[in-house]
Parts: sequence; structure tokens; C-alpha cells
Amino acid sequence: MADLWMPAAERHDIRDHAPTDGGPAKAVAHITWDRNATEAEPQALVPYDRLKTYFTGTGKGVAPHMLWNPFDGKLCQFVPATSRSKSLADGPGGTRTNRAGSVVLQIEALFFPWCVVDGKAYESLDDTPCAGWEALHAWVSSWGVPDVWPLGRPTDFRAHRDEEVWRSAAGWYAHAQVPENTHQDPGSWPRFPRAGGGGGGGAQGGAGRTYEPFPGSAWFTLGRRSPIVARMHRRLVAVGCDRYRSSSGQDTLGSGDVASYEAWQRKYSADHGKGWTGSALTWPPGKETWDALKVPRG
Repeated sequence: MADLWMPAAERHDIRDHAPTDGGPAKAVAHITWDRNATEAEPQALVPYDRLKTYFTGTGKGVAPHMLWNPFDGKLCQFVPATSRSKSLADGPGGTRTNRAGSVVLQIEALFFPWCVVDGKAYESLDDTPCAGWEALHAWVSSWGVPDVWPLGRPTDFRAHRDEEVWRSAAGWYAHAQVPENTHQDPGSWPRFPRAGGGGGGGAQGGAGRTYEPFPGSAWFTLGRRSPIVARMHRRLVAVGCDRYRSSSGQDTLGSGDVASYEAWQRKYSADHGKGWTGSALTWPPGKETWDALKVPRG
């Protein structure tokens, strides 16, 4: 069963839930577009925590399902998957927008054109590291949203809306493609991860087995409770990196997970001739060793 709340995301439930109408499963791609920057005058990216505070406070009335920081992979969810959110304009009468599907998952990427992060300016979203995209995509896919753009993958800031397609076709839509809306974002969006490549559908194993995609380093905070942690625990034991002092609390990240995973990083480095030292061998996990650990999906 798909998770109402994405395990890798912070949960900040704004309590404003309402059902969707049913129909084709959809996801809508947005950017926050907090500032109007230019190539000549780029501006610093607005802090993630400021947007999180906005959507849980005065911005509740326009909150999406998910706020995604493509620079570090942080994610924050405000309503469960099966509830409508309010990121889309939806006038009285006419076509439904926020409710027009079995799910209508609204994803807001923390981004605006020519934002500056760590001294570098980024013109488009798909120029960013897109950290956390694979895990985010996997969660959206788990709700039946297919890897298609019925009105085309966004590549610019031009609007392209078709009410009939919106009503009838499942898949991903740009905000610029949704009826009754005037916004022209997101301008670009990362490509769907390749099947079997450790991406949105999870890494593929023998006999079609699917593994948990890397949730991003920021996900691994001590005290986090998730079935993913328990499955990671069992894999670390299976590969001979058991440094746990207790078998209790297997679904909660703790010191035993840190010690065991660091043992796995050392083993992986040695077995594959990596020669890693320093931070490459310390917590938190990185994508390469996580994919190699092959944590099964639930």
C-alpha cells in the first residue's frame, strides 16, 4: 500500500483535508518563484525553513502537498496524498483542479530562475542537483501517477492548457498547463529516473525485486521512525556489518544504525577498491553505498 505521508519527508500536517473527486491520477509541478531575479542580477535562494513556515502559517490557503528543496533533498509534506491541496486556482463552476483525480499531488520545488546557492546562479530547475528527486518520484509513482506529460514536459515559461486533456489524462502536468490557472511555471523539470537504474521506481534486482531508492542524506536524522529503517537494519546484519547492541527499536534510527552503516561503508570501500577516507566513511549514508546495500521496498 502506498504511503499517505512520504516516509522521507518531514510531516507538518496543516489539518485542512478534503477528498479528491476520483479519476486519472495526476501530479502537478510548481516552483515557488519567490523572487524575480535575472542573469544580470541573480538573487539568493529563499531559505527552505522560511517557505515551510509560510505554508504552515499565513500561506496555508495555497499550500501544496510537498515542498521540495532540490539543492539538498529536503522534503516537507503538508496534507496526505489522498487529500486535495490548494496550490491551484479553482474558480466556482467549470473544471475542477485541486480535486480532479484519484490523487492530484502538488509538488512545489524551492526554486526561481537565477537563484544563487553557494555562490552559483542557476537558470533552470533541471540545472540544480535535483537532490531527492528519485525518492520523491518513487512516492508519486506509488500513487499511480504514470511517467508521462500529457501536454509535454515543460521546457519554457509558456502556457499550454487543454481542458479536455486535463480532465481525461493521467500523468504529470506543469502549473502552466492546468486550466483556470494563469501561472507559467515551472519552466523545466527533471527527467523521470530510468527504470531499473535506482531511480524513481527503485533499483531493480533479480526476478523483478525492487529496492528502496536513496531518500537523500538529510533523511537520516537520529530518532526518525520508519519501516525503511528496520529493513536497512536487517540488510546491514545480512552483509556482516552488525554493530547493534540491541534488537529492539529496529524501526528507529539510533547509534547502532550509525555504527553498522559506517562498518558497511568501510567494507564497501575495501571490497571495491575505493580507498575512501574521512567523511566518505562516516554517517550519513550516501547514494552509492545505499544503492549497493539493496534495501528492499516494503
